Amino acid sequence: MQRIGLFGGSFDPVHLGHLLVAAAAREELGLARLFFVPAAQSPFKPERRPIAARERVRLLRLALAGWEWCEIDEQETQRGGISYSIDTVRDYAARFPEDELYYLIGSDQTAQLHKWRAADELARLVQFVVIPRPGQLASNLPPPFRGKQLVGFPLAVSSSEIRARAKDRRPLDPLVPAAVAEAIRNNGLYL
Repeated sequence: MQRIGLFGGSFDPVHLGHLLVAAAAREELGLARLFFVPAAQSPFKPERRPIAARERVRLLRLALAGWEWCEIDEQETQRGGISYSIDTVRDYAARFPEDELYYLIGSDQTAQLHKWRAADELARLVQFVVIPRPGQLASNLPPPFRGKQLVGFPLAVSSSEIRARAKDRRPLDPLVPAAVAEAIRNNGLYL
């Protein structure tokens, strides 16, 4: 039996906070593999349109170069439309029936878990790993959800902050890996 982590999000763009979370999850949970699953469209942010999936995936590839234990799963962007975690979790439960599945979420999402599509089924299929936000108190998982709080390396950085810096043509280093900063600059992303 292996422990497999699922890290969903828009990754618009991926930043060092995401990478620190991945590293902490691997250490603390003993993950054999961690899948980054970029969403096509968040059901909780219908007004926010991320840049094209191919660009977000390309930036993820640059950020994860050399991280053999991490993979990118494009199933949500390939499905298109609203991304529901249950669809992805069902796929993993079918592909890895003997393994333990862990789903990483931000602490700001714990209060909304009961609103997620097929929440009771999600609670049965995965353990949630709550990612702390700098300066926030620990966030408990509401019943019937199970899991734990990641100790991690909280970093006060957000994708929206990086998009704003890119738009204003301010430096992105050291908030994103150097290859990601270069790709954003060279391709005029987020202007």
